[in-house]
Amino acid sequence: MTAKSDAPALVADIGGTHVRFALSTAADGLGDRQTFDCADFESPALAAESFLSGLQLGERPRLACFAVAAPIDADRVEMTNQVWRFSVEETRRQLELDRLEVINDFTAAALSIPTLGDQDRRRLKQGEARAGSPLAILGPGTGLGVSALIPQPGGWLALSGEGGHRDLAATSEREWQVVELLQRRCGHVSAERVLSGPGLVVLYQAISQLSGVEARELEPGGVAAQARREPEGPAGEAMTLFAGWLGAVAGDLVLTLGARGGVYLAGGILPRLGEAFDEERFRTRFLAKGRFRSYLEPVPVDLIVSEEATLRGAASHLIALGN
Repeated sequence: MTAKSDAPALVADIGGTHVRFALSTAADGLGDRQTFDCADFESPALAAESFLSGLQLGERPRLACFAVAAPIDADRVEMTNQVWRFSVEETRRQLELDRLEVINDFTAAALSIPTLGDQDRRRLKQGEARAGSPLAILGPGTGLGVSALIPQPGGWLALSGEGGHRDLAATSEREWQVVELLQRRCGHVSAERVLSGPGLVVLYQAISQLSGVEARELEPGGVAAQARREPEGPAGEAMTLFAGWLGAVAGDLVLTLGARGGVYLAGGILPRLGEAFDEERFRTRFLAKGRFRSYLEPVPVDLIVSEEATLRGAASHLIALGN
């Protein structure tokens, strides 16, 4: 690396639909934010260059962190739910960076948790966080992200995994019908298959087919709006199943990780669903773990409402590198 620069760092939240950029400094936090459609650019480097070219910069960033909705285990990054494929090293050179860190987007979301204020989250389930316990984070966006913060001396360790691709478990006759239909259609039925923006549409279409009703051409927001108008129809049932399955997956994550420090729901979908998201159904299925209900009852669940959480986590990752 070259000598330390006073230029702000570049941070990015690269999802399946949008890419958000910001400049970050340890002293001032985030600034100069901008969001682009991923489809408008052939690569993250071109999107980043468009962002930087529109700023009045005395010095270009020399350090960057991209939080990406994809598994990160080599120089070559392949996005799970969109077409971007890129080399970390080639992108670093294109942007004239001294260092480019690329981490999973939900690893970054997990790293943001210690930075969240009361205005950045809304409590969905009351509880008392147990100090010194892991924290779990998951949430539907273009896919289903999953991560966790594990306490360690001096701070936290953020896990990087692909828990959204775990098998989707059915616990009722209707859920079995949905899973069986989707198995015939696509083979493996992961949690992400229904617990995501596109997944909510898939779920609505499956319920419509099972109910003998022609499905409308709806986006995720349209499914939620239709559910509010006709709560007894296929969209309303889809929203109920969506909330229940998300609660079940969240409860499983707490049991797997021992995450008695709390659960955080993130992603771009939940804050936009509003009252169509059945919070009571979520809580019921979260707790429905038989003999271990009492283990889950004290665990609080918060919904992250800040759109900047992943960017904050990317910035936190860079700050930790300097310590």
